[in-house]
Amino acid sequence: MIYVVLFFLAFSLFLYVLLGGADYGAGIVELFSSKENQNITKKTIYRVMGPIWEANHIWIIIVLVVLWVAFPVYFNIIVISLHIPLTLILVGITLRGVSFIFRHYDAVIDQSQKLYNGLFRFSSVFTPLLLGMTFGAVISGNIIAPENIEQFSFAEVYIDSWLTIFSLLTGIFFTALCAFLSATLLIGEADEEHEKIYIRKSRIATSVVVLSGFFLILYGYFNEHIFIIDFIQNPYSITLIIISGLLLIPLRINIKNGRKILSRFFAGLQVILIIAAAMVAHFPYVLITKTNEISLLENVAPDKVIDVLGISLIIGGVIILPGLFHLLKSFKMIKVLEGSNMKPTNKSK
Repeated sequence: MIYVVLFFLAFSLFLYVLLGGADYGAGIVELFSSKENQNITKKTIYRVMGPIWEANHIWIIIVLVVLWVAFPVYFNIIVISLHIPLTLILVGITLRGVSFIFRHYDAVIDQSQKLYNGLFRFSSVFTPLLLGMTFGAVISGNIIAPENIEQFSFAEVYIDSWLTIFSLLTGIFFTALCAFLSATLLIGEADEEHEKIYIRKSRIATSVVVLSGFFLILYGYFNEHIFIIDFIQNPYSITLIIISGLLLIPLRINIKNGRKILSRFFAGLQVILIIAAAMVAHFPYVLITKTNEISLLENVAPDKVIDVLGISLIIGGVIILPGLFHLLKSFKMIKVLEGSNMKPTNKSK
């Protein structure tokens, strides 16, 4: 049953990165656009993301609940040592949700719209950046386990563990990944006149992903980060990254030819492969502290707890996944269910 729990943990993480990442990325694309293009992107976001944006956060909730119930040692160390960035993430999610609603449904169009727009765009960058930095802290080897905090200062325990160059590079990489995913998905939602905007944004985001990933690995290698060294030496991780890089070729071909379903498929697959490469690089020692590497499989709740949790996740999956599928289908988010795979393009230009 432990493997059922691990499956749902990984599955929820993948879905949050894909759906939540595209959600965050929409705000990033909007932020790094001209004023005219910001208005275009804003309208597109509400049409596409409006009906389903609240559902995206269910997956991070599942991840936290599974960690809390099945892997209490991991949960305890993470929420105590990294409570500052985790709290800031919650603030960012809240500000983003509030501003997303207020700027759309505010009865009076006045200067407050600038505040709502600013909060939405800032939190769309701020939140995924901190999510990436939190993961960077988990694998950095800078975390001090709660049982050892007496001999360290507050800054050493609660600040230095996540506010580092390595964590910042990880955050930038994840933020760029969100922008890449969203820009690529938005290509299929734009009309022919505006799709060039998102094609250009997708290319820029791809470049930032590649560069930030390169500098992250380079920095980690020269500073002898255990996770990065194992990542480089792990044949599965390297294979997954190479495949992800090679998929840029069919992705660009399908974008050029207007095949929105295949474009989304390849973009999503690339992101999944990158996350999978990170997950298997040092598994099961996902959490690295200053004193040791903590195995996910050696710090598990009692068997009875795992059995109940596994059964609950299976039942929940049977109920939730069809509902999510119906939600996405109802608002035409699953394009493969529509009649055509092709978007008409103007070849005469």
